[in-house]
Amino acid sequence: MKCLAISDLFINKKMMEDGLQKLKRAGVDITIKEWNHQDIESLQKDNIALEKKGSDAVKLPIELLEDAEEFDIIITQFAPLNKQSIDKFKNAKIIGVLRAGTENVNLEYAKEKGIDVFNTPGRSITSVSEFTVGMILSEIRNIARGYHQLKEGKWKKTFANGTLAPEVKNSKIGLIGYGDIGSKVADLLRPFGAHILFYDAYYNGETVDQQIDSLEELVSESDIISMHYRLTNETQGMLSKKHFGLMKNTATVINTARSGLINEKDLIDALENKQISGAAIDVYDEEPLPAAHPYNNLENITLTPHIAGSTIGNFANSPVILSNIILKSININ
Repeated sequence: MKCLAISDLFINKKMMEDGLQKLKRAGVDITIKEWNHQDIESLQKDNIALEKKGSDAVKLPIELLEDAEEFDIIITQFAPLNKQSIDKFKNAKIIGVLRAGTENVNLEYAKEKGIDVFNTPGRSITSVSEFTVGMILSEIRNIARGYHQLKEGKWKKTFANGTLAPEVKNSKIGLIGYGDIGSKVADLLRPFGAHILFYDAYYNGETVDQQIDSLEELVSESDIISMHYRLTNETQGMLSKKHFGLMKNTATVINTARSGLINEKDLIDALENKQISGAAIDVYDEEPLPAAHPYNNLENITLTPHIAGSTIGNFANSPVILSNIILKSININ
C-alpha cells in the first residue's frame, strides 16, 4: 500500500516521518509532501476558514495532487480534501485526519466513494486540559495581570476581582462538557480540593463528580465555569446573556474549546458591567484577535492566542495514534 502524508508547520516532515514509522514497518510505502505556509498565522487563518466553512473554503495546492492516483491512504492534519481533491485520489481507500474533527474533509463524499475516514479523537486531552487549569489559575490569581503591572513599573495588589483572590480549593468548578478533555480537567482539579460539577447531556457513565441536569443550574451554582463541548449547530452560542444573568457576580468563565460556544458580545457585556468577575479566553470569533476588539479594553480578562493545544506531545503523537487506528482497520498489528 502507498500512503501520502501531508505535513504542515505544526506537524512537520520529521514529526510526520517519525510518527508513521509503525505504518512503514508494516510495509506501507510513505510519501510526505508539505502544505507550505509563510508562517503559523497564515496556516491558522486557513484552518479557521476550513473549520467554519468546510473543505471548500481553502484550495489544496496542485503540487500536492500530483500522482494522486498512486495512493491508497491519504493522511492530513489541516490540508483540505474536498470533492474535487478526493476525485483525484482515485484509488484511495483510507483518509486519516490528524485532529479531533474532520472539518477539512468532505466526509459525506468520501463515504459515497467507499473511503473510510479516521481521525484522532482525544489527541489534545493532555495539552488542552493542562492549559485550562493554567488559565483558571492565571485569571483568578491575577498572574498575567500582576506580571504586566510589574513590567510597567507598578507594584499593584488590587485588581478587578479584589484585593484577596479566591482559591481553587473549595471552589465549585462547573464543567460544560464531560468528555475526554472535560473529565481530564476534573482529574487535574480534584487534588486541589475543588468540588467538580458538570453538565453534559450525552454523559451517562459513573463518576465521583456531580452531574447537573441543566445548564442553568450549573452556571448559577458554579464559581468557575469552563467550556468543553464540541461546537455544532445545536451548541452554537450555548452560553449567552441569560446564563451570565444567572451566574454569581464572583464567577469566572474559561473557554479553551471553541469561541462559538459562547456568545462573544454577551460575554463582553457581562464583563464590562461587572456581572461576572472575570474570564480567560483562548479562542475568538475572529482570529487573529483585532487590536480594536473590546476584549483588549477590559481589565477583568486573561487572553491567549489560541495556543491551548499547541504542545509537542499533541502534534508529535497524532501520527502515532493514527497509525495504530489505520493498522487496526486493515487488520495489521
